[in-house]
Amino acid sequence: MTSLCRNLAVLLLFLSASPLHQSHLSTHAASTIPPATRPPIIFMTADDDDDDDDDDYHGDNYSSPPEVVHVVRTTLLQRKAQPCQYNPCLENQEPCKQISAKTGCLCPGVSGVDEPPHAPIIQALQPISEGDDRGKIEVQWCAPSSVVSGYRVVIEGSEALEFGEGSRRGLVGSLEVGTKVCVEAWNSAGHRPSSEFSCKRYTPPESSEHKLLAGVIGGGVALLLLIIAVVILCNHQMRKKAKKDSADGLGNPSYTVGTM
Repeated sequence: MTSLCRNLAVLLLFLSASPLHQSHLSTHAASTIPPATRPPIIFMTADDDDDDDDDDYHGDNYSSPPEVVHVVRTTLLQRKAQPCQYNPCLENQEPCKQISAKTGCLCPGVSGVDEPPHAPIIQALQPISEGDDRGKIEVQWCAPSSVVSGYRVVIEGSEALEFGEGSRRGLVGSLEVGTKVCVEAWNSAGHRPSSEFSCKRYTPPESSEHKLLAGVIGGGVALLLLIIAVVILCNHQMRKKAKKDSADGLGNPSYTVGTM
């Protein structure tokens, strides 16, 4: 009995010292212990930052941007996109810059004070038929898109007449038919030469009396032609009837030739 116990103890010592047994135990231990894992590496990019910011912005602690900001911005853009209510052909208007400062509208492009202004556009040479200025000619023009200090009305064969920067019309003396009239704009840099749009030759308009006389003459001529046409038609009808009557008289049996 004692020898049997001794043999079993030796066998256990042999098995414990065996490398196969150790590898089996290590394998079993490795299978039972969970493998060690490394923490994941997170790469941060600009897009990720933006997304995180967006997520934080839209979280419970933050609210979305108010809609009023977008509405106000759109309203300002729409207002600035509108041109100013400025007519360059009207006299003594408020400068477009002042209108723009009040309303935020857009003024047309204007050349600077260091450049001669562009030539104005002449509109009409209108004769005055009533009042103290009867017989004079009113020159009308539109301002150029330039800085203007004043205007000159130049008439061939006469001295130039000067007018203020807010003027859009000026009176000159009587003009002969075909007289050339030009309007120039000037400032501290000088003035530009006249163009085909800033000059006009005077042609008097037809008066109402002349129109009435022409209408009367035209009506009289038309009436005379109508009367002549009616007389010719009546004469033609009378000749035609006379020929018919003569032909009927020759064919009537009541007319007989006398016997000898």
